[in-house]
Amino acid sequence: MKVILVTGGSGLVGRGIQSAVELDKRDGEKWIFVGSKDADLCDKESTRRLFEQHKPTHVVHLAAMVGGLFHNMSHNLDFLRNNIQMNDNVLHTAHEHNVVKVVSCLSTCIFPDKTVYPIDETMVHNGPPHPSNYGYSYAKRLIDIANRAYHDQHGRMYTSVIPCNVFGPHDNFHPSASHVIPGLMRRLYDLCKDGNTEDKVFTVLGSGKPLRQFIYSEDLAALTIWVLREYDSVEPIILSVDEAQEQSIAQVAETLVRAFNFKGKVVYDTSAADGQYKKTASNAKLRRYLPDFQFTPFERAIKETVDWYLKNYDRARN
Repeated sequence: MKVILVTGGSGLVGRGIQSAVELDKRDGEKWIFVGSKDADLCDKESTRRLFEQHKPTHVVHLAAMVGGLFHNMSHNLDFLRNNIQMNDNVLHTAHEHNVVKVVSCLSTCIFPDKTVYPIDETMVHNGPPHPSNYGYSYAKRLIDIANRAYHDQHGRMYTSVIPCNVFGPHDNFHPSASHVIPGLMRRLYDLCKDGNTEDKVFTVLGSGKPLRQFIYSEDLAALTIWVLREYDSVEPIILSVDEAQEQSIAQVAETLVRAFNFKGKVVYDTSAADGQYKKTASNAKLRRYLPDFQFTPFERAIKETVDWYLKNYDRARN
C-alpha cells in the first residue's frame, strides 16, 4: 500500500490533486492531505510527529511560504529562512522514516535572471535569480541540491517539479500574498461588488508587457500525480504549458475583464515595477514523456476560476 502524504494539501495545487485523485482512484494508494493546521513544517519536532502519525511511503511536498512580487521584494529574508527550514525538515524526516519517494514543487521564478530563453532543467543554477525574489529562489534551488545529495549518499528517489505560474480554484486572493492572476481577480471583484458600471477603473500595476506561461491547477495536479507514479529520476522536470501559450499581463487582464464582464476601463500604472520581462520555459522534456497531453485552454481555465471565485468568495482565501 502506498501512503501518499501531501503537504500544503489545502492550497491551490493540493486541492487540484485532491480533485484529480477522486477522478482517477487507484487500488493500493491512500492519499492524505495536510495543511498548516496539521503541522508546523518549520519545526522539526512538529514535522516528525506528522510523519509518525501518518507513516507515509511517498510524499508530495507542496507546502511553502509564497507571495506576490511586492511581498517578496520586502521580505526576502523571511522567504529564505522559512522555506529552507521547511524543506530541510520535510526531506530529512522523510529520509529518517524511509520514505520511498518525495516529489517537491519548485517554480520557474528560481531560474537565473540573466539567461537565454527558453530556460530548461539544466539551467537552474547558472546564475543569480531575479533580485526581487532571491530569498525564495535560493531556498527552492536548495531542494534540487538536497535531492541529488540524498540520492548520491543514501540512494533516495527524491525529485522535483518546476511549474510555471499556477492559477485556479482555491488560490490565495489576499492582496499581500497573491500572484498576478488571483491578485487581479480580487481587485476586479472588489470593483464590481458594489456595481459593475462604466465609470469604474481597473488599474493594472506595471506596463502589462511582461510575458508569462500560466498552468491551470487541474492540469498541474494531473502532471504531478504522473510524476509521483511514473517519473523516476532525481533530475527536476519542468511542468509548463507550451511556449506558444505564453500570455502578456495585458492579455491576462483582458481575459479576466471578459470573464467578469467588466464594463469599466482598464489602465496600466507604469510607475509600478514589472519584474522580469519574461521567464519562457521549455517543456520539451515533459513532451518527450507525454507528447499528447492536452492543457486546458487559457480562456476556459480563467472562466472556470472566476466562476468558482464568484460562487465561493465567502470561503476563499481573501
